[in-house]
Amino acid sequence: MSDATTTDTAPAEEIPAGYDDGQDHIGLPHHTTTGLSNTKLAMWLFLGSECLLFGGLISTYMLYRNRQADQLGPDQLWDIPFTSATSFILLMSSLTMVMAVSAAKRKEEQRTRLWHTVTAMLGGLFLAGQVYEFTVFYREGLGYTTSLFSSSFYTLTGFHGVHVAVGIVMLLSLVAMLRKNKVLGDKAETVEMVGLYWHFVDVVWIIIFTLVYLVPA
Repeated sequence: MSDATTTDTAPAEEIPAGYDDGQDHIGLPHHTTTGLSNTKLAMWLFLGSECLLFGGLISTYMLYRNRQADQLGPDQLWDIPFTSATSFILLMSSLTMVMAVSAAKRKEEQRTRLWHTVTAMLGGLFLAGQVYEFTVFYREGLGYTTSLFSSSFYTLTGFHGVHVAVGIVMLLSLVAMLRKNKVLGDKAETVEMVGLYWHFVDVVWIIIFTLVYLVPA
């Protein structure tokens, strides 16, 4: 009578917490303890710091808005209908940005590139309107150093304009990278991060437009 052959199954090796196999898992987002990926957390921290920065600029403008020279102030300069039109254009760019993010999540790269391009064009129209407005103000005698009011106004609105310009560069760069398939990691998340920045810029403008142009001095 032969002995029964027994097969011993080795227990699965327990993987210690925090183990790194040394491989780079491209495309898999690394999450933090907050449940957000590292990229999203970094973007939210950046936007939080931007809130503090714009909060300081807005507070400075509100403090100096009545420090005018030769009565050359908002009542004599603002063209509310024109600024409202450019503001509407910028707000519409938020809608097209939402369409771009939605298309990216559905992996429709052609539509994603299209909506990004449209968003960048709307942002460009807003900037063109702002440059025209600044030109008119300068010809009316409101230079950067004319008064504390003019300095704080140009600093606040100009700094926001720089953020819009940076957003346009980000959008067009992303369009080019998507076309050449050079976006590393999760493409939808990358598009979403650019979208977060763009929506932030739009929300900041709503606050600026309300306090600078609509609230009486």
